[in-house]
Amino acid sequence: MANNDEKAFEILNADGRGAAVIVCEHASNHVPARYRNLGLSETDRQSHAAWDPGAEAVAQRLSQALDAPLIVGRVSRLVYDCNRPPEAPGAMPERSEVIDVPGNVGLSDEDRAERVHCVYDPFTTALGNLLTRQAQRGTPPALITVHSFTPLWFGEHRSVEIGILHDDDSRLADAMLARAKSIPGRKINRNDPYGPADGVTHTLRLHGLANNLANVMIEVRNDLIETPAQQNAVAEELLTLLRPALAQLTQAEVGNA
Repeated sequence: MANNDEKAFEILNADGRGAAVIVCEHASNHVPARYRNLGLSETDRQSHAAWDPGAEAVAQRLSQALDAPLIVGRVSRLVYDCNRPPEAPGAMPERSEVIDVPGNVGLSDEDRAERVHCVYDPFTTALGNLLTRQAQRGTPPALITVHSFTPLWFGEHRSVEIGILHDDDSRLADAMLARAKSIPGRKINRNDPYGPADGVTHTLRLHGLANNLANVMIEVRNDLIETPAQQNAVAEELLTLLRPALAQLTQAEVGNA
């Protein structure tokens, strides 16, 4: 992209050698100047519609603990949602929950192609290259994507606190969910508040399933990760699930070699 203010992604802990690659597609609410704030108010640009509050902080803690490279999106998902293919209506949504996005209404084919070229293509190419590099270092890496979700959706309260999401490959999700009871009092559900039918598993399908990599999407309710202390606590809970799950999968890989 044109300059550092507008780059589509950033790779953190690039030299990490752990058995995972971590992804946070919705880390930023930044709207490059050329999109004129998409016609959104400041309140709407700060809302969950524009990004996943707290998700990057949790992803960074997982990256550090697992010595795993982390790729984060640096452009708001309302400009382009990197967890959606270009043909999906949600890739450049005209409306997100109760928020209208004026700058996405009536986009021409050229407008849409420009966003794919400037945001989606660089992000997904970089992720693919990162996974290839990690695989060349040794054990094929697990793909872990980290998101957050709003406690209220169209005015309805969501009781789930952590969602463990998967598509056709449930190996890593199953191994994590088998240990969910080790976190007392935490409501952890499978494919909740979203699942494959909601179109949220694009990254898992494109980079995980297509390469036979174990993969999982983690969703954390964003009121649980508002402060650094909360982010640390939730990251530790997730590590309680992830560490043994990754070890189990690694042992299975070795056994099948």
